[in-house]
Amino acid sequence: MFRYTKLTAVREALVWVVTLLGLLPLYILVVTALKSDEEALTSSPVAPPTSVDFSAFVEVLTSTGRNSIPMSILNSVIITAGAIFGLVLLGSVAAYVISRRTRTWTNVTFYLVLIAIILPAQLGTVPLYIGARSVGLTGNAIGMILLWTGILLPLSIFLYASFFRGLSTEYEEAAVIDGASPTQAFFRVVLPLMAPATGTVAILTGLIVWNDFFNSLIFLGGSTTQTLPVAMYTYVGGLVSAWNKIFAVVIISMIPILAFYMFAQKKFIQGFAGGLKG
Repeated sequence: MFRYTKLTAVREALVWVVTLLGLLPLYILVVTALKSDEEALTSSPVAPPTSVDFSAFVEVLTSTGRNSIPMSILNSVIITAGAIFGLVLLGSVAAYVISRRTRTWTNVTFYLVLIAIILPAQLGTVPLYIGARSVGLTGNAIGMILLWTGILLPLSIFLYASFFRGLSTEYEEAAVIDGASPTQAFFRVVLPLMAPATGTVAILTGLIVWNDFFNSLIFLGGSTTQTLPVAMYTYVGGLVSAWNKIFAVVIISMIPILAFYMFAQKKFIQGFAGGLKG
């Protein structure tokens, strides 16, 4: 029988303290974004606004020019969606071949994929930039989509391979017996069964691409195709930072990724649990 003791009360108090500390940055983010320019610079970060002011949101959403926030959001959505599509398509196919073949080269390839995950991508920034610039893939969304597909493809293959190895071959064998080709069996039978893995790959890689600053700054610098993190940086000045506008952009940038997570969270949790189990 459960008994509410002093130790239980202490544990609950500790949980509440940890929760409030975890929510403190979000609280500062929201209250600062709702302050005027002057109040954001002069008042305490934890102090609530004397009057709610949405001017920071209005200004960033109506901004124009090369670092326009609405255009940056659109660019980020295009790059993130394109990279996710490429990672799901190429990663699932490559992982399926690696998982279903028993030849030596498939095991060697899988270990090479693990090495590619461990190695920091920044080591290849200079040669990647030189190569991308020579073929006209800098300063545009297509180049960024190809870049992120290449960088995150090992992670996608690893996640998919973990699931494919736990999936029985009976499904595709039954499809082939019914007259489906190996390609049809994969796309119509096997890949739909991998929906949890697809959700995991989409959310993990989408977060990385959406929040990226370094690669976007290098490969899109000086162009009109700016992503949201780079456009956000324009509000950070040398002497004065418009923190209310910066935090307003941060809140706006959180909405699409949170909406996507709420849409795919069931598959993500299933995929994460299945990966741990496998």
